[in-house]
Amino acid sequence: MEIKIRNIEETDCKTISDSFKMQGWDKPVSQYENYLSEQASGDRSVLLAFVDDDFAGYLTIKWQSYYPPFREMNIPEIMDLNVLIKHRNKGIATRLMDEAELIVSKRSDKIGIGVGLTEVYGNAQVLYIKRGYIPDRYGISYNERFLNHGDVTTVDDDLILCFIKELK
Repeated sequence: MEIKIRNIEETDCKTISDSFKMQGWDKPVSQYENYLSEQASGDRSVLLAFVDDDFAGYLTIKWQSYYPPFREMNIPEIMDLNVLIKHRNKGIATRLMDEAELIVSKRSDKIGIGVGLTEVYGNAQVLYIKRGYIPDRYGISYNERFLNHGDVTTVDDDLILCFIKELK
């Protein structure tokens, strides 16, 4: 099994969308066209993983995060890490993160990442901690708004805890 990592290209947008649609996830072509545009402008880097030339997953690096503490501290953020179900547990996410950390280390001494709090994010939570990511000390947030004791919120993909890793 050979894993290759490269940047997104225009011809990839439909392939990515179709690949996720085949497993029942709605990820429109327009999302990846937007990522491609942001990559061209330098706002985002988009890394794709292929296993033996078969699309397997991707992640993006948002160079100026939407998350206020990362933005204020100029910490790039890994966003939207996804690996197709059929390619999980093959080291794809690890390879994507290795490459992202290497790229970010040339511009920053820190990298950030946010992770959902529900069970579907359990494997990601463990992966990030094993890789040396630690909570950023701001607690949980929902759509970039910090939650306080007694707050009531919706539990969905936008309820997150953010982590930071020091890059050497």
